[in-house]
Amino acid sequence: MAIARYPSFVIDCPDAAALAKFYGELLGWGVKTDDGWAEIRPEDGSNCICFQQVADYKAPEWPGQDAPQQMHLDVMVPDLDEGEKEVLAIGATKADTQPGETFRVFLDPAGHPFCLCVS
Repeated sequence: MAIARYPSFVIDCPDAAALAKFYGELLGWGVKTDDGWAEIRPEDGSNCICFQQVADYKAPEWPGQDAPQQMHLDVMVPDLDEGEKEVLAIGATKADTQPGETFRVFLDPAGHPFCLCVS
């Protein structure tokens, strides 16, 4: 028997509503915001990612670790080129360093790295 259920990730950021909007659009999930807090969930409510607004937020540096990335999200896409066009259109930036062939590294609007993956 599990000790706990329904895990969610909480991501620190400078603007919780804006980052929730970005990831909500990326994943096609609904967005709910409150003062300094936001969350996204799929229609069936089976998962949750939360965003916590932090004063004096410092974005992670990737690939360096002077400001560790602390977390990153990998999401699967059917086509890297098409996925890249779509995430750039909603506010991501492509990282200068691209170490793989089956994934691409991007930065969300708050500077967190995330990867689009095909395998």
